[in-house]
Amino acid sequence: MSGAVLGADAVAALVDASKEGTLAEESSTHARRRRRVRTVDFTRPTKFTSDQERRFRRTLDTFCRTASTRLSAELRMPLELEVINLSQQTWANAHAQVPTPSVSAVVETRPHDTRLLLSVETGLVLSAIELLLGGTAIDDIRERRLTDIDLVLARHFLSGLVTQLSIIWSDQAGLELSVGALDQHFDTAQVALVSEPTLALTIEARLGGTSSTMTLLVPYQAIVPVAHRFSARDATHSGADNDQDVAVRHAVGAVTMTVRAEVGAVELPVERVLALRPGDVLRLGSASSGVTLLAGDTPVHHGRPGRSGSRRAVQVLGPHRSTT
Repeated sequence: MSGAVLGADAVAALVDASKEGTLAEESSTHARRRRRVRTVDFTRPTKFTSDQERRFRRTLDTFCRTASTRLSAELRMPLELEVINLSQQTWANAHAQVPTPSVSAVVETRPHDTRLLLSVETGLVLSAIELLLGGTAIDDIRERRLTDIDLVLARHFLSGLVTQLSIIWSDQAGLELSVGALDQHFDTAQVALVSEPTLALTIEARLGGTSSTMTLLVPYQAIVPVAHRFSARDATHSGADNDQDVAVRHAVGAVTMTVRAEVGAVELPVERVLALRPGDVLRLGSASSGVTLLAGDTPVHHGRPGRSGSRRAVQVLGPHRSTT
């Protein structure tokens, strides 16, 4: 009916219909168009691939087994660690979902100088401190503000956790981890931009009949230099490269090219080259200093000039070393 002119009676009918609430619904075409609009949750980034998420979880599972054994012996009480959740969020959302109160430790990586964040619920830290000081009862420990002595013992406990994780990540990706700043005020522990894609790994810690959680926050920028090492595809990457090298060598192995020995060379401005005349002498240096073996225009080896029977020859001494 687009473009048609309504008469007075038609306009009056529409007004009456609107008052009575009997106007026709929108066309099905418009309804279908509305259904195409969907909500996009920008708080759920997908920077980490599914392969990387699985590899991170496997390394954390290994960490839980080794750290449980070491810390159980140190605390003289069974400590069980288990990965219970893995999610990918923005830094702000991942940071906000960490339980409070918690003690947070900035985890520094070498050699890339990036940072992660490890947070542990205060109740678990206080229980560990009690056991490190020789106590045995941790059921009635009340949460309190950590003293300077508490913070020293808390650093010792967290360093034990990070050391175990460092051993695994060193083999996996060549990353060494260490505890940097320690902070009881979790709101101040910011190590990434609020919108940075972050992998949040939650670990349950069961100690003496109590359950607490630890959370490792891994900003994507912190593992960019070694991101490929946390991918399942990387495990077969080396073998694939070797096969590719063999295939390339086989394909180009029969190609012929000119190989020449250069006794010496000198660089001249174009003006002098154009001015050269028969009888001019260019000083190239002594041949006793060696010659350069070139494949095309590319230097590949250095050698010693000599003879093989009645023919001039070059003895290869080693790969060419650039002097630049």
